[in-house]
Amino acid sequence: KTIVLCVLDDQLKVVARRSFACGAVEDIRAFFAGLGPFRAVVEATASYHWLVELIEPLAEAVVLAHPGKLRVIAESVKKTDRLDAQVLAEFLARDMIPRAYRPTPRQREHRALVRHRQYLKGRLTAVKCKLRHLLSDYNADRKDLFTAAGLAHLAAAPLNAADRFIADQLVAEYHGLRQRLKELAATLKDFAAAAPVAEAEARAVLSTIPGVGPVTVEVVVSELGDVGRFGSAKKACAYAGLVPAVRDSGGRKGKELPITKRGSPLLRWALVEAAWRLIRQSRRWRSVYDGIKRRRGGKKAIVAVARRLLGVMVALLRTMTPYRLAAT
Repeated sequence: KTIVLCVLDDQLKVVARRSFACGAVEDIRAFFAGLGPFRAVVEATASYHWLVELIEPLAEAVVLAHPGKLRVIAESVKKTDRLDAQVLAEFLARDMIPRAYRPTPRQREHRALVRHRQYLKGRLTAVKCKLRHLLSDYNADRKDLFTAAGLAHLAAAPLNAADRFIADQLVAEYHGLRQRLKELAATLKDFAAAAPVAEAEARAVLSTIPGVGPVTVEVVVSELGDVGRFGSAKKACAYAGLVPAVRDSGGRKGKELPITKRGSPLLRWALVEAAWRLIRQSRRWRSVYDGIKRRRGGKKAIVAVARRLLGVMVALLRTMTPYRLAAT
């Protein structure tokens, strides 16, 4: 609803403090235009894009701050927007801002489409589950419920008036969601056709990996972005939240912790699903999975395979070479 600003001079003295309603776009632009030359830092909250795009033409530089790494703000006893704005400004003056990755406009569009598809798929699954649950109360569920014969069976099922009303609405929603997914698939196809060369090559390289289908390719390309921004494959895995958390102190090795689960949950889901398919299609990957499973259990083994798979993807995208098994 509001934006809280703190302006510091070269001596780190507070020059101005202001608060604007987000709807007062012209007032915000006028305030920044009256500052003269300035640098700005914006915390990467849920809706920062419009503000950055508003002030970027006026600023010498706009820095996007990573909120998860600003421990001074996150762990402060007295936390207010007014104090947070001042701390951000002081960190910027000292060049100590932990920077967040800012996706390109095309990548933001791609992410929006891919995440919307996942949302629609989730809605469709929920509708199908609810229809099956409704029919199971009448002992009328069947395996092929969502085929033409199954839907005809549903239409003829002896439901009471309330359940018939619910079933009709769910069937209408089911058909509507399928149509929306079909339209979205066509939009994603057109979006991919207009891709720059590097993005098109990335899709082609990822498609050569066994178990990696079109959905996984789109998720990885949209969520990961340019792999050149990662110093190593380990950093890419950390970005996806697939690495275990570490807690060591006093020279002692900390106990084994679960993965951090930072970053995109959609990317982690896609990699784990691809890992399940990969171990069914590749004997070598299956042997890796089985070896880890014997020591750590199946859940940790599949996460480890997903992490290795992401490392392979990063290596292939760096060199733009297709996947192949090394000769033994």
